[in-house]
Order: sequence, then C-alpha cells, then structure tokens
Amino acid sequence: MSQKSQSLLDYLVENEPSFRKARLPALYSSFAAQRTLNPDGYAANLSAWRRALAKVAKSGLAPPPTSSSKPSLLVLNTDERLVSAFETKQYGRPLSLGLVIKEAVENKELVPLRQFLEQKESIYSRSWSVWGLAGWVLKTAGVTDFLKGSGDKVPKGQFVVVENVEGAGKAFGEGIKDKEGRFERTFTRAHFTKVFNDQLVEGGRELSDTDMDVLLVFLARDKQMIDYDGKTVKIRDGEGEPEGLTDEDASIAQLKELLASLTHQTVLLSKRVEELGAQAKEAVTKQNRVAALAALKSKKLAEQTLEKRYATVNQLEQVQTQLEQASDNVQIVKVMESSSDALKSLTAKVGGVEGVEEVVDRLREQMADADEVGKILAEASGTTVLDEGEIDDELAEMERQEKKKERKKVEERQQREAEERAKEEQKEAEDLRKKLEAIGEVPGSAPVKDKETDEAEAMMVHA
Repeated sequence: MSQKSQSLLDYLVENEPSFRKARLPALYSSFAAQRTLNPDGYAANLSAWRRALAKVAKSGLAPPPTSSSKPSLLVLNTDERLVSAFETKQYGRPLSLGLVIKEAVENKELVPLRQFLEQKESIYSRSWSVWGLAGWVLKTAGVTDFLKGSGDKVPKGQFVVVENVEGAGKAFGEGIKDKEGRFERTFTRAHFTKVFNDQLVEGGRELSDTDMDVLLVFLARDKQMIDYDGKTVKIRDGEGEPEGLTDEDASIAQLKELLASLTHQTVLLSKRVEELGAQAKEAVTKQNRVAALAALKSKKLAEQTLEKRYATVNQLEQVQTQLEQASDNVQIVKVMESSSDALKSLTAKVGGVEGVEEVVDRLREQMADADEVGKILAEASGTTVLDEGEIDDELAEMERQEKKKERKKVEERQQREAEERAKEEQKEAEDLRKKLEAIGEVPGSAPVKDKETDEAEAMMVHA
C-alpha cells in the first residue's frame, strides 16, 4: 500500500462525514444485495461514495490520466489505479466501487467526458439521456457494456463530475458580477484561463486543460453565461445583447491578451533594471570596474527595451479606449433607436397630437353636459343649487368677524396691562411718600422739605 493510497482514505475520513471509521467496513463491502434486502442502507452507501468521489476529484488527490499529467478537479479518471488508491490493509479494496460508478452514470451525476464535450443539448434537457442519440459515444468509450454488466468491475475511462462542474460554474458567476463593458467581458481562451483558473475551486487549486474545456462547454451550453467558439470567450451581460461571437469580439480578445502580456513584461523589465542597478553599485563598491560596466550596459539595454514596451502599451491603451468608446456609441445608438420606436408606437396608440386634442375636446363636452344634467335634475327634484359666490362671500365675512374679535382681544389686553402699570406706579409713589414722611419727623423742629420732597408730593398729587 502506497503512502498516497493511505492519504486518500485519510482525507475522506477527515473531510467527508459519511466516511466515519465505523462505516468503512460497510462502505468497502459488496453491498449490491442490499438493493432489495436493505434499500435504505444501499442508498446511504451509494450517496456516501458519490460524495466521496466528487470530493476526492476536487481535492486533486484522485489519480490523473497519466503520471505526468496535471490532476483534474472536474473530471474523474476511473481505472485500476483508482481502486488501488482506495485499497488499505485493514479494509482491502472497495468491492462495490464499480456499482457506484454505474449508478452515478445512470443518474447523470457522472457523465462520460467525450459525450459531455460533444453533446449539443444541455445536460438539463429532458431529452438528454445516456441511452439516447449519444449511445454510439458510450459504446466507443466502452461504457455501454459496463452499464449492462453486473457493475462490480470499475470501467476504464474519464467521467465529468457534474457536482464539481456546477460548483465551479457558481463560483464563476460570483466572480463576474463586476465585469461591465464589452472589453472587460471578452477574452481569448488562454487569457480567460490565466484570469479565472485559480478562482473557481476552493483553496485556489488550478484547473487542468481538460477541466477548462469542460467548464467552458458547461458555461456556454448548459448555463448560457458565455459565448464560446473554442478560441474566444465573451461573458454575456444579460441585457439583451445578441448571442454569438463576432470578428470584433475576436479582435478585442486578442488586443486584451496582448496588452496584458506587455504590461506583465514591463513589470519584469522594471524589476530587472532595479536589479542591474544594484549589481552595478555593488561592483563599484568592490572596485570591480569590469562587472560594473557590464551591469550598466545590461541596465541600459533593459531600459531601452522597457521604454519601447511602455510606448507600445500606451498605443494599445489608446486603441482600447477608442474601441470601448466605439462599442459604447453602438449601444447608445441602439438604445436611442429602440426608444424612438417605442415612443412612436406609444404615440400611435393615442392617435397622435390630433387624436389627443380630439379626446380632450370630447372630455370637456361631456363634462359640460354632465354639469347641465346635474342642474336640470336638481331643479326637477327641488334641490337648491349652491351658489359658489355666496359661499365665498359668507366665508370672507366670517374671516372678517374673526379678525375683529382678535383685535378686540388685543385692545382689552393692552388696557389691562395699562391699568396694572398705573397701580404699580401709584403703589411706588405711596411707598416713597411714607419714606419721606418718616425722614421729616425730627423732634423740636418742623419737617424740612427739599427739592426731592417737593417732587414726591407733586407726584402724589398727580396720582
């Protein structure tokens, strides 16, 4: 048993709840007979293995098609090596793994890779069937005989794990919410892979080339989120943009990829210039004139190349800006054209200006007739017709009376305030008189009146 085989089972025990150690003997046994004897247990074992296979594939631990190839996260390679990867000394080989794969294929949880890539209809279509028009694909892949057999033998082939593809598609949908404009949504296949490859599976694991083929087909055919022709990828904006790719899309994608490549080169060249400058300074410090001159020459060449790269990048950015403006102008004209047609249609529905005027005139006539009918009915029934002018006059008279009452209240308040002030002044004068009399009562002498006393007495007399 290899270390990789043991680590594969350990991974499932740690990350898949249904692979508890207590359940491993049942999962590794031959449980085909439980289909009739214990249907619940049979279904539980199948479900556990299906989740396990999907998780093993997404983890990158499943054996790749060849020892030198990159692990596939969306495609499961099934052969004897997969069985050996699950084999342990304690539990042996999983005896029902072939049966699990057969059930998963029949339920479209695993789809033969070739069929998935060549199928024209969506995997969600009702007419899509493993036994339908693509039967020749299954036969070619050696799957048909396997599905008709007992299911104990694991087939040799490659199967798309639908659960993993759906997960990657969902992550892609979340990652493109901020992509606006035709330029941001158009890529070459290679550029698309560089941008999204490490964003679609948990842990930043990268997809293989086969995985990317599967995902692009899934996004275009089954989810209709992109347009894809094998070379160019365009994310649909969901706002009525016509389906399909054009020559303009291909040109935009190529320009975008070239611009990204040159921008990356400028970063590397800038770093190279800094490194050569540091090498030259170090050589001067060590008094190594030959090394210093060589470093400076290389630096000069790198600076010249960097300058040319920047000039090219600036030119491409100008072209990019012009393309974006032209694309926006096309969209603006389309919106204006559709708006014009909509306004024309709505105006036609109301009969144009003359039609509206005619409607308004008829409405006025009907309103006048209704008023006349109301008056006639009121006179016939003896009901008094209200005179709006009289009502307005009565309301004005009520407002005048209300204002008159307010003025009277104000005058009465002012009069009360004046009387209160007079009483206060009288009281102050009386208090002052008493104080002056008290001051003037001196023994053996007559009261002496001064100027202030005279003024006080005058105030009292006035009061």
